[in-house]
Amino acid sequence: MTYSVKEAFYSLQGEGAHTGRPAVFCRFTGCNLWSGREVDRISAVCSFCDTDFIGTDGQHGGKFKTAECLVEHILALWPPGEAHRYVIFTGGEPLLQLDAALIDAMHEAGFEVGVETNGTLPAPPGVDWLCVSPKGTADVVIKECDELKLVYPQADATPERFTHILAKHYYLSPMNPPRADLISPQSNNVRATIRYCLAHPKWRLTLQTHKILGVD
Repeated sequence: MTYSVKEAFYSLQGEGAHTGRPAVFCRFTGCNLWSGREVDRISAVCSFCDTDFIGTDGQHGGKFKTAECLVEHILALWPPGEAHRYVIFTGGEPLLQLDAALIDAMHEAGFEVGVETNGTLPAPPGVDWLCVSPKGTADVVIKECDELKLVYPQADATPERFTHILAKHYYLSPMNPPRADLISPQSNNVRATIRYCLAHPKWRLTLQTHKILGVD
């Protein structure tokens, strides 16, 4: 299998249960809920996405003919000689490409494997940390995960729709306010998310701290 990667980079996880943890992020090309083209946004299931996942022209992007080639590429981004290796496969939708062969190869290289998915496709075996982020009207087929992270508010994806999913952590992430408002209590989405979490303590607030701090 050839893996198509939009970009890969070393940074800190900015949100959720692993906030602040160093990781290599590997963003796969493509998604099943939006083409990535602005002309298709209005009809997309996920119409609020702000991520570029088209092509392989991003930082450290490219096509990799084998799992071993991609592992070598990711390993080169990790600090030499350092342990606690962690890779996060994201997208787009990573489960369109991520397979057991790549997960096994990452484990052999000493990496813990995290995945951030919209949950519409089954996850291959061996994932160490599974984060599901439902989008719009899309059906979620994953019923158990480590972290359920819901962008809030979504008219078609309310928290009540996903109470049947078993997760270790339940997070609400305010939807795409302007960066200047992200840390302000005056942001409508932040205030709405806070109110929901206070009324439903099962859920916790998570912010995109990498955007707040200007971390790539």
